[in-house]
Amino acid sequence: MLKHRGFPSRLPGTDFQFTIRRANLKGGATKIVRRERYRDRAHADRQADIGFMRALWNHFGEEPFERGNLDAGRLSWLIGREVVPAEDPFDPASYAALLRIDLRRARASFPEVFDAPADEGAEDDWDGEDWGEDEDDDDDRGGRR
Repeated sequence: MLKHRGFPSRLPGTDFQFTIRRANLKGGATKIVRRERYRDRAHADRQADIGFMRALWNHFGEEPFERGNLDAGRLSWLIGREVVPAEDPFDPASYAALLRIDLRRARASFPEVFDAPADEGAEDDWDGEDWGEDEDDDDDRGGRR
């Protein structure tokens, strides 16, 4: 089983899992089955879908990717719509199965993922000043010397 290094293991601050730690040696990979997303899904579930799609897009882009250690349950919410098989025949119970993002459908379902900057949340707070040098070399620490 391929482990996708650098891929987030879960949605930050939640228990929504994006990856698994180890392969299931006894029963094999959990089968990916299409799950229906209804309009009345909980806000937290919707946020998990957005976070997972953002992670897929940032990590793989438009390139095909191996399922590897990606969580079957989380993939099941996207399979057949935003994430599609990249090979024929497709084995939904294989860690080696190739998948890809259907960009047209993913943009329609998750516009916030594709409209946001790639480093969302990583704002640059530097205002151009040189923080390493003081204008005066006086000792401004106060207190004892």
